[in-house]
Amino acid sequence: MAEIKKIVLGSGKVRYRTVIDVGYEPKTEPGSREPLIDEATGKPVMKRKQLTITKDKKKEVENEVDRIRGQMAAGTYIIPSDITVAEWVEQWLQRKARDVEPTTMYMLRHSFIHVTSRLGHLKVQELSEDDVQEFVDDLVTSGRRIGRRGTGLRVSTVTALLSRLRECLGRAVVRRVIPVNPAQYVKVSLQAKKRDRKEHQRAKPWTLAEVQQFIAGIETDRLYAPLLLSLMGLRPAEVVGMRWEDIDLKLGALETANTRTMMGSEVVEKNTKTEAGERGLPLPSKADGALKKLRARQAKEKLAAGEGYTDNGYVTVDELGVVLNTQQLRKCAYRLMEQLGLRRVRLYDARHSCMTYLAVSGVPDVVLAAWAGHTDASFTKKKYVHPDVEDLRPAATAWDAFHSKDPEAASEAP
Repeated sequence: MAEIKKIVLGSGKVRYRTVIDVGYEPKTEPGSREPLIDEATGKPVMKRKQLTITKDKKKEVENEVDRIRGQMAAGTYIIPSDITVAEWVEQWLQRKARDVEPTTMYMLRHSFIHVTSRLGHLKVQELSEDDVQEFVDDLVTSGRRIGRRGTGLRVSTVTALLSRLRECLGRAVVRRVIPVNPAQYVKVSLQAKKRDRKEHQRAKPWTLAEVQQFIAGIETDRLYAPLLLSLMGLRPAEVVGMRWEDIDLKLGALETANTRTMMGSEVVEKNTKTEAGERGLPLPSKADGALKKLRARQAKEKLAAGEGYTDNGYVTVDELGVVLNTQQLRKCAYRLMEQLGLRRVRLYDARHSCMTYLAVSGVPDVVLAAWAGHTDASFTKKKYVHPDVEDLRPAATAWDAFHSKDPEAASEAP
């Protein structure tokens, strides 16, 4: 048992105190919470973590020491820590940066601004489930920081952030900073979900007829070929990242090996979103023909521009060869939609229309997932396949056949 000292306070009150070792913690730089790193090993320099226990009675000190040592022996003891939510989030983000793309880190940091601004001052060990639930409820009612400031965030945005917060705090449980995850059972309320669905009706992807109308209406547009690639299931970032070296016009095939995506106002070029995203696809005849015409057109534009032409090898470029970004491609698509009198939908949603068409046309799930660049066929169908009324028309026809059957003939059937 550690030595227990009798302490007499200035008021004459008697208390009992002892100090015990409860593990190790990183040494910090003077005047900061940053860990001191050993230059030889590159690892944090560790020091003993001691805990001072002060009670009114000596027996209470002994009981507390026994409790702590029992938990330490069982591996359940949590060392007291002053680390705040903001500090823990920063540590987690720094570790997370090793495993995700810069664009994902940009979005993570942006979304966690809500966490650090509202919960960041609290100690992680003092953060309660009620704190997190109140935070979530507040986000869906008044969480918006820009635009319609003071209004609520979309439920989908809050749900995604809550999922990331669970992951962040779950790591604190693993690292034995906290005993349980206070965000584990927090949810967005059912009322908030219903209100969100009512106020934000989700735009339906194009029907097959709308897709066909768009394709027919843009045939003379300069970006006809890139837009066709968007309408055959490629992501916008894959379309603008496509290079002529990725396309084999003799074989009629392409590879999605490169993307160009937006990170704020900056364009980031990188490989595909996932390993499954790096895929080879055969070209439909219309897309193949459109690409051949675009290749010939770009050759003429290069000759006409002379030294003013930027020959960078990308497919989606302007008349001077300057490569376009996803925002510019979308603006072109929206302009054409308006000219054709079509509902404005996101280019990315056109991908949903394509996957739905392939699914209802009988394309096997495994092929559907491979075409979309997914590893999980069930995810492809759940996320991207949205049959509309016309897609379900064959089922109505089947019911007509069923209803028109002769009951007596049906009963006599073997």
